[in-house]
Amino acid sequence: MIEIRRVFTQVEDIHHEFGPVAAQPLRRGAIGVVLTNPFAGRYVADILPMMDALQPLGIQMAEQLRAAMDVPAERIEGYGKGAIVGAAGELEHGALWHVPGGYAMRELLGWKGDRAAYAAGKGEDKSGQPGNALSIVPSTKKVGPPGATLDVPLTHINASYVRSHFDALEVRVPGAPLPDELVYILAMSTGPRVHARVGGLKAADIAQWNGLR
Repeated sequence: MIEIRRVFTQVEDIHHEFGPVAAQPLRRGAIGVVLTNPFAGRYVADILPMMDALQPLGIQMAEQLRAAMDVPAERIEGYGKGAIVGAAGELEHGALWHVPGGYAMRELLGWKGDRAAYAAGKGEDKSGQPGNALSIVPSTKKVGPPGATLDVPLTHINASYVRSHFDALEVRVPGAPLPDELVYILAMSTGPRVHARVGGLKAADIAQWNGLR
């Protein structure tokens, strides 16, 4: 069911945006995997088997992105995910990426929740140790032509309301997706916007379950 054609990775360092040079550049990265859409051109009622099949791919992509960014998992402070569906598919095929993509990054970054509960949409397991990566992974998706661009949202891994980490990473895989393909995307960042100064909850002040509303 999972037939990969291409893997595209991008990494950038942002030193400043017309203000003082940051003591440490913000590093942002994304990985996009181009694969065949097995449901292209037809309506299939039960598409959940593919969501299960995507789990190993998500874990592989998360680690591959971290390695491309050349930072330890402890340096990752922001994350997001997205999907671009080829024209012969439907938006729901992109939604299959919510669990495999989100869980993969959260597991990589130290989330201690229950995988089955996460897949069932039950959210956090607050009875156990919270670990890290407490925030839901933000997401966006669309149907588009080859070369379509997607703005992938980023938020803080432990508190969605940390304004300094509100960001978006533009991702485009040249020549993909073809009509019968999908592009699944993961994105990560190492910190806040380089000149963040709009107030709100600070990353240093996050407490357990804070900013997750």
